[in-house]
Amino acid sequence: MKIIEYADRELLAMGVTDILASALREALSHNDVVSIAVPGGTTPGPIFDLLSAVDLHWDRVRVMLTDERWVPEDDAQSNTKLLKERLLIGKAAAATLIPFYRPDKTAAEGCAEVADTLKPQMPLSLLVLGMGADMHTASLFPGAPGVQAAMAADAPLLCPVQPQGQKIERVTLPAHALEGALDKHLIIFGDEKRAALKRAQTLPDQEAPIAAVLSGITVHWAE
Repeated sequence: MKIIEYADRELLAMGVTDILASALREALSHNDVVSIAVPGGTTPGPIFDLLSAVDLHWDRVRVMLTDERWVPEDDAQSNTKLLKERLLIGKAAAATLIPFYRPDKTAAEGCAEVADTLKPQMPLSLLVLGMGADMHTASLFPGAPGVQAAMAADAPLLCPVQPQGQKIERVTLPAHALEGALDKHLIIFGDEKRAALKRAQTLPDQEAPIAAVLSGITVHWAE
């Protein structure tokens, strides 16, 4: 694990964008098609804004989320909505989105339908993750129903999860798909998450799911 510290969040967004763009170009130089998985939430938004303007062969890039709420893509809580509005625009509009949500299906039914379609994109060429103070990453929440199955080495490539205290079901890439990415990056802000990351290194994966994906990862941190 490598940690890169930035003076502020704006510089982090600029620095991470440059690193991701270089990684995509390198992957594209060796492969006809490359895959990238990214998180939702507020953290990656500024990076998406910058990355969408980068000049590269976006038509050969396949984009998916690390996890998603099981809501229609035009729902305000949809991570896919965020991708469409902030990443898959400008030059990056030529990229291909690999959607997870299936109308009229439960999260479990949708996962069963989607999982096999993800096989051609594995291993992921590039992975971007966030992490909560509870040490969850993607939708791998400690102790949540469904997470133990998603942490298994033979888990399907998309797994349903029901975070405790949340009404909306989620789906997530399993731990082995995240860990197996060829180039991994974690973005965290603040001292609380920095401390949580340090603690995660001493805990089993079931208590700190982020620990399952830390091998060879680059951590980008700003206050």
